[in-house]
Amino acid sequence: MSNYVESIARPPRTLTEREVALLLRTTGEHAAGWRDHVIFSLALGTGLREHELLALDIGDVFDAGGRARRHVALRVFKRATEDPAPQEVVLSDTVRAKLEKLLKQKRADGHGIAPEAPLFVSRKHRRLSTRQLRHTFAVWQKRAGFERHFNFHSLRHSACSNLYRRTRDIRLTQRFARHCSITTTGIYTHPTDEELVRSVQELPC
Repeated sequence: MSNYVESIARPPRTLTEREVALLLRTTGEHAAGWRDHVIFSLALGTGLREHELLALDIGDVFDAGGRARRHVALRVFKRATEDPAPQEVVLSDTVRAKLEKLLKQKRADGHGIAPEAPLFVSRKHRRLSTRQLRHTFAVWQKRAGFERHFNFHSLRHSACSNLYRRTRDIRLTQRFARHCSITTTGIYTHPTDEELVRSVQELPC
């Protein structure tokens, strides 16, 4: 019982602003890392879970003219029995621009860009798997010089926490996270790792 209570009270692990900047800068500086840069940027900008993100097809994200959509309807998402309604995410202009650059790169490299083609593929041009994504995330954390290790789901936690920190609007964060219950969203109102570090720096010691 005590372990269960601790798990409820313990806030999710989030990346600091410095860690986010390091991750995006490191992946963005390597031409071969652009796919991964877009994946991480999309996760940080939407809060998509890994299986939701990897299930995206070209036609889900882009219109017939190759422009990234503002609203992306999800075909695969975490379903709740109390609310089985369709879900969607909203893309910022920054994320849309990165996705459009990725599409141009895929076209230039001769990758499939038909509407039913997967958005994120492996070196063998197959849909990227969760195992490959987790490994890739671990590799980029090491290259970026992270002092601690995160699992991929931490990007979702970071996205939701960052939105709440900027808006202090729990209802908006609930909608962003696509939670049925606002109680679930409440975990993102906990102080973040970065806020803890900043507070510790100010302690008289």
